[in-house]
Amino acid sequence: MKALILCAGKGTRLRPLTFTIAKHLIPIANKPVIFYSLEKIKNAGIENVGIVVNPENINDFKNVIGDGSNFGLKIEYIIQEEPKGLAHAVWIARDFLQEDDFLMYLGDNLILDDINQFVEEFKNSKELHASILLSPVKDPSRFGIAVVKNGEIIQVIEKPKEPPSNLAIIGLYLFRKTIFEGIKNIKPSWRGELEITDAIGYLIDKKFKVKGHIIYGWWKDTGKPEDLIEANRKILDDNSFKNEIKGVIDPSSDIQGRIYIGENSEIINSTIRGPVVIADNCVIKDSYIGPYSSLGNNVLVENCEIQNSIVMDNVKLLNLPYPIDSSLIGKHVQIVESQKKPKALRLVIGDMGKVEIVR
Repeated sequence: MKALILCAGKGTRLRPLTFTIAKHLIPIANKPVIFYSLEKIKNAGIENVGIVVNPENINDFKNVIGDGSNFGLKIEYIIQEEPKGLAHAVWIARDFLQEDDFLMYLGDNLILDDINQFVEEFKNSKELHASILLSPVKDPSRFGIAVVKNGEIIQVIEKPKEPPSNLAIIGLYLFRKTIFEGIKNIKPSWRGELEITDAIGYLIDKKFKVKGHIIYGWWKDTGKPEDLIEANRKILDDNSFKNEIKGVIDPSSDIQGRIYIGENSEIINSTIRGPVVIADNCVIKDSYIGPYSSLGNNVLVENCEIQNSIVMDNVKLLNLPYPIDSSLIGKHVQIVESQKKPKALRLVIGDMGKVEIVR
């Protein structure tokens, strides 16, 4: 069995961050989103992985992931020149997949449940031609929806106005080579894309057995800033890291709860209340870092309060008059107090940035 991770999306809902980094590489608890997928794939016993990327982001993935050897995987990159849909991404990967069974993973999805049972069940059930991970949701009209009868999927609908079911298709699929027959026999949808739900629908219409595997645990499509912050909070709350202090904490600082502090980082006259992850080469001085915060490498925080936030690499935060809460701060950002006269806000903000001013 092989795995296919789809990462060709442009991440428009996460701009301006995604002007400079693929959304699948944005860190959650100081680890890129896609790393969680790669770890689950490895744990499921799959070693050959194809990552579908676009021409603009392929080098980002190669720089961060490389050939996959750090994960014990063999990774091949497949370029999707244009965003023509999930089924199109599978179709262009057919030289990599050949006739093997495969796990398809949407690269911006985060699933905490163990997927090993899902994979093993498919391997051992040769009559199955597809198995789809499903989860009940409160707002099914936002998702592809499956109708299940006796464990078998009898209908799939993409974002229905009147959903006949609350079981969302959450971005993890298992397929045999018959999916290519399905893709070959569908046409682009109203949005000009080859929909994987249409290809699955073809299999159902032709009486191929398609199973729904329902999970009830936490999962998230990390497509918006608030989704990333929620995912960061969930990962930090899930005991996924150990209490470990590699840096230096001075005697005047107060450390509470589960904390990871990286190498060469210094905590000076500050309170750190976990769960918190602070990476390497950071300086936290005269500050408060509250629960559910993740700070990347080379971050300087002085006389500030931060909580429930993701702060990426090489950020400088100095003497801020208000706490930072529920925020996502990209690389190389500086937010500092200025003593210059006249008093005024001085901003350099990229396209689609967002600033909230407290009065």
